[in-house]
Amino acid sequence: MFRTAELGRTVSKEDFEAVADTLRIELVDLQQRLRGCDFPVVILFAGVDGAGKSETMNLLNEWMDPRWIVTRAYGEPSDEERERPVFWRYWRDLPPKGKMGLFLSAWYSQPLLDRAWGRIDEARFDERLNRIAAFEKELADDGALVLKFWMHLGKKEQKKRLKALEKDPHESWRVTDRDWTHWEMYEDFITASERLIVQTSMAHAPWQIVEGLDPRYRALTVLTAIRDAALRHIEAQQMRKRLVSTLDAREKKQAAQVEAAAEEAAGKPAGTGAAILTRMPSILSSLDMTRAYDKKDYGEHLQIQRARLNGLQRRARAEGVSSILVFEGWDAAGKGGAIRRLTAGLDARDYQVIPVAAPTDEERAHHYLWRFWRHLSRAGRVTIYDRSWYGRVLVERVEGFAAQEEWKRAYSEIRDFEEQLIEHGSVLVKFWFHITKEEQFARFKAREEIAYKKWKLTDEDWRNRERWDDYEAAVNEMIERTSTHPAPWTLVEANDKRWARVKTIETVCDALERRLG
Repeated sequence: MFRTAELGRTVSKEDFEAVADTLRIELVDLQQRLRGCDFPVVILFAGVDGAGKSETMNLLNEWMDPRWIVTRAYGEPSDEERERPVFWRYWRDLPPKGKMGLFLSAWYSQPLLDRAWGRIDEARFDERLNRIAAFEKELADDGALVLKFWMHLGKKEQKKRLKALEKDPHESWRVTDRDWTHWEMYEDFITASERLIVQTSMAHAPWQIVEGLDPRYRALTVLTAIRDAALRHIEAQQMRKRLVSTLDAREKKQAAQVEAAAEEAAGKPAGTGAAILTRMPSILSSLDMTRAYDKKDYGEHLQIQRARLNGLQRRARAEGVSSILVFEGWDAAGKGGAIRRLTAGLDARDYQVIPVAAPTDEERAHHYLWRFWRHLSRAGRVTIYDRSWYGRVLVERVEGFAAQEEWKRAYSEIRDFEEQLIEHGSVLVKFWFHITKEEQFARFKAREEIAYKKWKLTDEDWRNRERWDDYEAAVNEMIERTSTHPAPWTLVEANDKRWARVKTIETVCDALERRLG
């Protein structure tokens, strides 16, 4: 695989200077064009020690405007990073739309080291590569341009390069004992590297192997590849937008024709919206909405479960076990009240509540999961999401904020995200608070009469209520597609607030007990 990168190719100084100025101008112009685009550029550098990875990154920052470049090089994870899932530090550092991100020793580094050193077998190596491939696909599906450069040197050339660096008093710091150890293990690294490239070089995130012997050849190869790929991506995104716009117009026209035909068949005047739709019974309709506690039983159960929660969370804190609680449900279903009763049983230093609303400009400039990754707490703490990443397949789906292809692929993206949380050892509990349509109406009217609750009721709440059936269908599909054995949904019968609050705390306690043993 690497023979074509061991041919000793070079570029003379004269030939390099003949194209350098033009290429530099093209890259600066490209960077300004990218600033107006709605996708980021993610560029990964990996490969043989001494093959020029960091030098190439430095050149990019020198030739282009570093204000629009995010540059990250990773070493051993810090304590803060170890206490979160592996990909937390990479998600946190992803560039926003319109910017370029340069990554060195990133998500491929540790799996490669572990395989070359024999700390993991081939099957485990493949599992970790599959996780990386899924991560890169999520970025690419969201529009990101993902470029990966493998900088290569043959074993003899690597030795020469390391010795030359050692002799240079200004560069000797770059060479460590570990570099020489890795050189002695060259064949082991190459074997693992070949498998890595084969398993993860995809059309949406291809590897390009670059001969690293000559710095001018290396620079021209990488910089022209970045320029050409970015220009193609800009053109492809523009074509895609035009196509999507055309298809959306066609689908709306077809939907209007279908609705008109259905209304006509039902004997209703066209355009009244009175077409009758046959709906399958939903998962939510099977719940027993009469479940309730009287005031006395509620007080006793609440006290018992809070005490239980407090003891379990103190154990979880001592053992470094994090909890992630997701609250979803109908407007006025009582999520906030349940969260307040739950947190009353916790030490305020141990939890954070993340109220999720419409994304900010900063959040909108990233992948939709970015804002949820960044809020994951350190080991032993509790993160409570008051609404969550499920907005992608609920409000964004129903209100048309996400295209059909976006919310449909979100099911697998969400399952993958939650799988990573659980693999890290976190406790994940997901609640859907369900109330009947009649109960919601009663609560809305009550809010209008209570001064300190009026602010909770908005015109949007009433408008969402008009689309109850659409939301119920979305909830039903969400539960079917994302209620997995390790991360099941807990459906809370919330017509009675007391019942809902006790069930919530009890469910969290049960999950903690299973995790702590």
